[in-house]
Amino acid sequence: MKNLIEVKNIKKNYGKKEAVKGISFNVQENEILGLLGPNGSGKTTTIGMLLGLLKPTSGQILINNLKLENHRIEILEMINFISPYIELPKKLTVKQNLNVYAKLYKVQNIKERIEYLSEKLRIKELLDSITGELSSGQKNRVSLAKALINEPRVLLLDEPTASLDPEVGDFVRTFLEEYKKEKKISVLLASHNMSEVTRLCKSVLMMKNGEIIDQGTPDDLITKHGRTNLEEVFLKLSRSKSEFN
Repeated sequence: MKNLIEVKNIKKNYGKKEAVKGISFNVQENEILGLLGPNGSGKTTTIGMLLGLLKPTSGQILINNLKLENHRIEILEMINFISPYIELPKKLTVKQNLNVYAKLYKVQNIKERIEYLSEKLRIKELLDSITGELSSGQKNRVSLAKALINEPRVLLLDEPTASLDPEVGDFVRTFLEEYKKEKKISVLLASHNMSEVTRLCKSVLMMKNGEIIDQGTPDDLITKHGRTNLEEVFLKLSRSKSEFN
């Protein structure tokens, strides 16, 4: 299976502070990789480097075999992201927002793409609504449409179902499962929802203090640490001072 994301010993320093301390991992085509860790563990910094928003102090990032530092524009056209903490322009309608982002990504068949995503994500009746007036669940589905507008090969998800009610959260997770299978994309999922990670992710990276402290399938990590679920594993690793096994 082909690796669409390759991260090789990347570090990020802010002065003397080491935010990310030389981590390496791959995400294969048609795979969802979970990126877990407590606040301040380096997850957001890692995603920022993958998006090209932050430049690694050292190390290398390859997307679809291209070095990010040398092919930034080309790579940004094949990736996208979603975060509930970054809102779309509030005064535009949903359709206007999707049109703007489609043009930014140089999407050719904009009308057809918006029709496809609005049908799949159940936002057809929202297209003429003002984005800032939508509920959190509606905004989430619109943001997901924005993240898929350019048919990305690589999708970066930062807490994609945060603050959603169970029905909408389940709808988003089911959609991601089906879309990933259909399009064979690579997904990096940062989440604090352990049941979501267990359901969606083939494998998981556990980060703490800028380092990867453990990795494996959810089932393997649960067995290895003698716990009954991934949340218990997360709590054990987050609270450990030096021993992680």
